[in-house]
Amino acid sequence: MKLSLPRSLGLLAAVCWGVVGGAAVEPMWLTKSGPWGQLEVRSVYLEPPESLLAVIAKPSTVTRWTFEQNTPAGVRAVLAKAGVPDDVVVRLLSPVRLVESGNTIILLPEREDLVALGMEVRSALYLELAKSAANEYQRDPVFVQGGDIDDWLEGVSLTSEQRSLFRKLLWRRGNALVFSDVQALLSLAKGPQEVTAVFQTITRVRSLVIGLRLPLTVDRKDFIDYWTADQVGAPRLAFIRAVTQRRAQQVIDVTHFLPSAFRLRVYSFPELDLGLKGRFPDCHWTSLNFFNREPKDIYLDTRKAAEHLLKDYVAVDAPYRYGDVLCFLDDGEGLHTCVHIVDDIVLTKNGDSILAPWTLMRLQDVDEIYRRTPSTRIQAYRLKK
Repeated sequence: MKLSLPRSLGLLAAVCWGVVGGAAVEPMWLTKSGPWGQLEVRSVYLEPPESLLAVIAKPSTVTRWTFEQNTPAGVRAVLAKAGVPDDVVVRLLSPVRLVESGNTIILLPEREDLVALGMEVRSALYLELAKSAANEYQRDPVFVQGGDIDDWLEGVSLTSEQRSLFRKLLWRRGNALVFSDVQALLSLAKGPQEVTAVFQTITRVRSLVIGLRLPLTVDRKDFIDYWTADQVGAPRLAFIRAVTQRRAQQVIDVTHFLPSAFRLRVYSFPELDLGLKGRFPDCHWTSLNFFNREPKDIYLDTRKAAEHLLKDYVAVDAPYRYGDVLCFLDDGEGLHTCVHIVDDIVLTKNGDSILAPWTLMRLQDVDEIYRRTPSTRIQAYRLKK
């Protein structure tokens, strides 16, 4: 497996790998030093179970590019501006590839057309397509978090032909490496098993596994204050205090420090019954319920979630603390919230989809997903005592 150095400044302290007893050791890096202790970080990929994928509608194998409020001449201009080669433009605008319905133009590119686009051209074109909700896979692409495609494809069940196509059709949205041509991958699937493999690949999400190295190398009181967020009577206080007494060299999973509701949910996908109230939990439900022993579904209402955030939290600047809610804002609009855990690692649920698990991610990776413009910024909020 090819290894690449993490780009995050917060995590770029050390990278360790090697071979022990003939077996490859997965990449590991250390967080910055701080009151949270010395933490080692590894990545893990979460795939939804087949039982969950079975209830999700599958798209067709036909790729469709939709240009709303446009004409064939206008579409030609869009393709030319993106740098699409002339011979590909001719094929795309031929009668067998173009469907005109009112003010909407739909192009039906074949696999050869997709492969003929270089990454720079594809990126320019797909950013244009992403402006329309009709182009759902350009608007909401698959993110190859960390940008390491070899690591991303490690262990997936795609055929060699599908892996090759996946690599060829990557594009960039800002600094993020992404993929949108799900239909093209499905067109190569031979049978239900390969269709399932495609969906497990495009729905897999990278999360982080974080371990605390013991014995502690930081002040005991600072450590306790950090992981309890200075809350009197924090439910995990007894365990956190006990950890500080350990003297043998060992590693403890940091999820043991999370509040009970999210200690159970992290690394998992929502259960079907969580959608009985009309929608599945999203980022706001997650962020505002972080310290609650019993999650409150009132935060499924975006307006009420915003009211609670402004009333019961106080705006703070970096450095962030455990439990701070980080809100991505752009031109006054709230795009996303997540919970700061440690260093530059957050707990997040990226959307209200049943295919969006609760994960631990680098803040930089979350930023790549939700940064809409250069003016997108993060405002932190801390629960009032």
